[in-house]
Amino acid sequence: MNAAAAEINRGDLWLGLDTGGTYTDAVLVRDGTRVIASAKALTTPQDLSVGLAAAIRAILGQLRPPDTRFDVSLVSVSTTLATNAVVENHFSPICTLLIGFDEAMLERSGLRTAQAGSFVARIRGGHGATGEQHEPLDTEAARAVILAHVDDVEAFAVAGTFSVRNPMHELQLRQLIRELTQKPVTCAHELTSKLDAPRRALTAALNARLTPRISQLLDAVSTVLAAESVDAPLMVVKGDGSLMRADVARECPVETILSGPAASVVGAKFLTGLSDFIVSDMGGTTTDIAVVSGGLPVINAEGALVGGWRTMVEAVDVRTFGLGGDSHVHLDRDGRMQLGPRRAVPLSLMALQFPAVLAPLRIQAAATRMPLFAGLIALRRGGDHADARLGATQRQLLEGLGTEARLVSDLVKGPAGMRQLSALADAGLVALAALTPSDAMHVLGIQTDWNREAAQLGAVILAKEMQAFAQASPVADPAVLCQSIQERVIRQAGRAILESALAHDPGLHPKGHSWGLLGEALLQAAAGGERFSELLNGRLSLQVPLVAIGAPVAAYYPQVAERLGGQLTIPPHAAVCNAIGAVAGVVSQTVEILVNQPTFRVFRVHDPQGIKDYEQADAAIEHGRTVSRQLAVAAALRAGARDPSVETVLIEKRAAQGPGEDYLAEALIRSTAAGRPTAGHGRAAAPVAV
Repeated sequence: MNAAAAEINRGDLWLGLDTGGTYTDAVLVRDGTRVIASAKALTTPQDLSVGLAAAIRAILGQLRPPDTRFDVSLVSVSTTLATNAVVENHFSPICTLLIGFDEAMLERSGLRTAQAGSFVARIRGGHGATGEQHEPLDTEAARAVILAHVDDVEAFAVAGTFSVRNPMHELQLRQLIRELTQKPVTCAHELTSKLDAPRRALTAALNARLTPRISQLLDAVSTVLAAESVDAPLMVVKGDGSLMRADVARECPVETILSGPAASVVGAKFLTGLSDFIVSDMGGTTTDIAVVSGGLPVINAEGALVGGWRTMVEAVDVRTFGLGGDSHVHLDRDGRMQLGPRRAVPLSLMALQFPAVLAPLRIQAAATRMPLFAGLIALRRGGDHADARLGATQRQLLEGLGTEARLVSDLVKGPAGMRQLSALADAGLVALAALTPSDAMHVLGIQTDWNREAAQLGAVILAKEMQAFAQASPVADPAVLCQSIQERVIRQAGRAILESALAHDPGLHPKGHSWGLLGEALLQAAAGGERFSELLNGRLSLQVPLVAIGAPVAAYYPQVAERLGGQLTIPPHAAVCNAIGAVAGVVSQTVEILVNQPTFRVFRVHDPQGIKDYEQADAAIEHGRTVSRQLAVAAALRAGARDPSVETVLIEKRAAQGPGEDYLAEALIRSTAAGRPTAGHGRAAAPVAV
């Protein structure tokens, strides 16, 4: 038995997985303290489970002799599935039942747009602000809607007015749906305790539409684990960085939105031990930046904002920029070099996988005149090419591609054709390869993983295009061009960090999308490491450490940190930090119970099991405290926590009653139960019944 195999047979082994834009990563963490192995596989956007399976098998094959049992006791996944589905509007059809909503509330929710391809029905019923029934629930109308749509949808969502004050109508509809169908049901009050019924309904609808997709992914991962004899609990990273069991994630997939950025924050803290820092996670497609304060990620209490939709589920306050190692390097109409925001497959990676692309690239690089869309390669991918939604032009493009990689300039002759080809790429049916910062790093010898010749050919082609715009000669040295690409990435990364840091301070947000002339000058000078003024020192310096993670960061962030005057940390295993974060988190569940005074001397507890009234405020608060703690612990145990501890906070709002006197107008009791995830094998790892 080799040393690596001996290592994995000692202690508690946890397997972390993360799906990124280019790579899917796998790591093994021993005893929750030390990374002992890592592996990578290419992400498969058309089916994320394929890349996950390859990463799992890569790490098993790397460390395990054929006859050695791989004794993993916990598996956790950080996934972009929910985030990407929201951004790309790739959803399953559902039916949403809105209890007590009027037409104005429906319009404000945005559900008609979010529900494209699905169904929305308004049902009479609902409660008032005090938790009392506003109108009886029309169960017969609900029954008719359910039966009319059951064969056309994959899930149901239920949202009622003031259901966080009294959830009885939502619970009654859920029971009715379960009696009539086998489809999953999402109740809005179980996702958030905040008011704002339209946003709560949108959150429930998004959750329902994600349910089938997350189930498919988790089924696929479970199948791979079973095939590899890995018998351990499967966890998923939530958008706030905490963990939940896979079966809970199936019911609440909306909570996995921003799972990837959240895992990067948790992983960065695990690897560095720092308590206060800015973390910048640079992947293939985007750069995600977040702030950690007092050892905890700053949370956006307003909810995750993704793809134009604002959910009511708390998530890490992260700012995302379209800058990554695979950002498409191209020229704008004026011949100026631009990065992204679209992602492209690096030419060097495409040539590694499909060496036949080198021949057409050589021909194009040797040409004296560059055609439109020079340096772009298209390759037909796996996927449902018979999809009836494809237009005639798109079908013709797919047929023209055949099974070989083709120069895009041979396929399309103008912008209209390019838009159709890009749409096929967005649908996962075509891979588009182009020059990227990753290619530039291959030309400069900083990165050596893939095919350097393809990267050089792409750089030559772009240099010739730039020469044609400038009407200059001789052709620029490709290495000089690649240095300018590196410089542009450094500047844009620095600018992104500065904007994120300023956004963290109240009152420093820009008006609209502009920082004004002075602000722009300061940001540009700081990001470029340049003098701001002949007479004034306008240097902006980071006051906390900068932690850079992700595969490309070593090529850029030393310069970024130097220009920003910050202390840089690129921790060991930075390239697989998100996968580490997937197993480094804790299980955490929060429950809030409201106590208010609907009438004089009546203190009402809004218990999920039904409202309860007390004559004394102390008795009502004590009941709320007991309920919130019990429910928080139960939720944490169900989510997979081991021996969770619970903390309770009381927030009172008092109103003046007379000179020197006041009374309790409202009290919010918030209990949070947290604990390390339960690890083990088979039945020993089953969730605790509560």
